[in-house]
Order: sequence, then structure tokens, then C-alpha cells
Amino acid sequence: MRKAAASVDEYLAGVPDGPREALEKLRATIRSVVPTATEGISYQIPMFKLNGKPLVSFAAFKGHCSFFVQSPGLMQEHAAELASYSTAKGTIHFSPSKPLPAALVRKLVRARIRENEWAKSRVVKAKEGPDEH
Repeated sequence: MRKAAASVDEYLAGVPDGPREALEKLRATIRSVVPTATEGISYQIPMFKLNGKPLVSFAAFKGHCSFFVQSPGLMQEHAAELASYSTAKGTIHFSPSKPLPAALVRKLVRARIRENEWAKSRVVKAKEGPDEH
């Protein structure tokens, strides 16, 4: 059994060339949208967090790579754009030889940022209590 990676760089170093190149491109695209996000390993795969909250992740598997949007709602919202990909509840599967378009990745990452900000504002409002009139 392979030792779990302690960092994203270590994870990528253990991925074969083709998938690694696709994931490095995906990583750079994510980073271009949200340079302040922190990278780490969660559930043994690379994850980006923003303000301490999970944003997106990615991984290589035998036969495909995955981009974890982590939002079934966003997957449904962008279903037409994702129709040519194999998808799961909050995940897009793609071939290393046909990486996800950078424009699509940027759009999904921005949507996740907005979704996280919306969720955070709901928590803050709930803690403040109902508006008094």
C-alpha cells in the first residue's frame, strides 16, 4: 500500500505523467482564480480551502481524473456545460488526454466561492437572530 501524501506536491509526485500534467494544469487554473486559498490533503486527495472551508479538490484514479466541485447544486446548475463529461453527485470525471477547459474550471470555482460566501452569510445572520422591526 502506498504511503498517504503529506502535501499536494507529494501527491502529484506519485501520479503518472499524463494525469499529473492534467492535474497540475487544473491546480494552476484553480490557483489563478483564488490565489489566497490554502492547499492541503483531505481524504488522501488534494483540496483547496478558502477561509477554512472546503472549496474544491482533485485526484487521479486508474483510467480518469476527477475534479470535485463538492456541490450537487452547482453540478445541476451547470448540467448543460457538463453534459459531455461523466459526472457524479459533486464530481466531474475527465480523461488526462482531454483536460477540463480552464474557462469551465474558473466558472465553477467562482461559483463555489459564491456558494461558500452565501452559506457563511446565512450562518452569520442565524447567529445574529431575526431582524427586529
